[in-house]
Amino acid sequence: MNKKIGILLLVVMLTLSGCQAQANKDQTKNQTQNQTQNISNETYQRSEFVLGTIVSVKIFEDGSEAVLDEIFSRLEEIELRMSFNAAESEVKDVNAAAGKNPIKVSEDTFDVISASIEFAEISDGRFDPTIGPLVQLWGIGSENAKIPTDQERDIATQLIDWKQVDLDKYDKSIYLKNPDMELDLGAIAKGYASDEVVRILKENNVDRGIINLGGNVYAYGEKIDGSPWRIGIQNPLSDRGEYIGIVDLKNKSVVTSGIYERYFEEDGVRYHHLLDTSTGFPIKTDLASVTIITESSIRADALSTILFVAGVEDGITLLEQHFPETEAIFVTLDKHVYSTGLEDLEVEWTDDSFEVMP
Repeated sequence: MNKKIGILLLVVMLTLSGCQAQANKDQTKNQTQNQTQNISNETYQRSEFVLGTIVSVKIFEDGSEAVLDEIFSRLEEIELRMSFNAAESEVKDVNAAAGKNPIKVSEDTFDVISASIEFAEISDGRFDPTIGPLVQLWGIGSENAKIPTDQERDIATQLIDWKQVDLDKYDKSIYLKNPDMELDLGAIAKGYASDEVVRILKENNVDRGIINLGGNVYAYGEKIDGSPWRIGIQNPLSDRGEYIGIVDLKNKSVVTSGIYERYFEEDGVRYHHLLDTSTGFPIKTDLASVTIITESSIRADALSTILFVAGVEDGITLLEQHFPETEAIFVTLDKHVYSTGLEDLEVEWTDDSFEVMP
């Protein structure tokens, strides 16, 4: 449904930013593309603008510039296939053919759309990849952000229905049954891309690294001394870089959705980017953020949206029924913190102004 907001990654208390704020793409790309550092004989790091955000990968020991080349080439390939905003992509082709004919796509794109439909079904539509018309209408995070009219919202919400997406697994084709329907994979594509980076690291026998796709963080392996990476949970009610706790992790993805990172204000009212497909407005909730911790980044990406929409009680029930191995941290606007399964993880709560509930 929407993009994910930031978490703070601490590696020996060194902070990496959460989900990247919207910036001028050309300027940011010029500043970051192909920035590769051989920090030491055993450490390589690169940051580039891809998938609509700043992507940073840091690898150790068995890493190399060749591995980084392979990673960023793969990320660019995924962007070219799944981008909602690019001039050309497979997703754009599917959207353009809505109500007309099926479109054959790559296995990548087919798998991500299939996963999106599965999450839509599991969540009773709380996650819906056909949210494209509503996202485009509001334009939050772009120069064209605006409050749509009632008529515009009504038209857009009527186009949102994951059940109107036909998947042909033999032909690898996608068909949107209704004209003007649009897929938007922004709430899941970065998760898939992160999992692909992990796959590449494993295939190249790289033992440890940190992957940060604009706040979608994967703590790969462990530190050289065998200790876990330390991941900070962003304070959603404060500036980026302030956190409410730190969790120790190995081989886990951490993704957060919340209300404060991407928004615009008009007449003193803040409109965030997490949109309600039934009303056409930003979701009204007592939650400030939801953080998901699990081994699969694509799952973390989708579930952070789903549980934000579902709320604490229904979100916990959904996890227990479908994803018992996945952990979640819910932060409310009144500074209460609810969590699931964290008894198996090392967590240090660092902000006394938040009350951690039993």
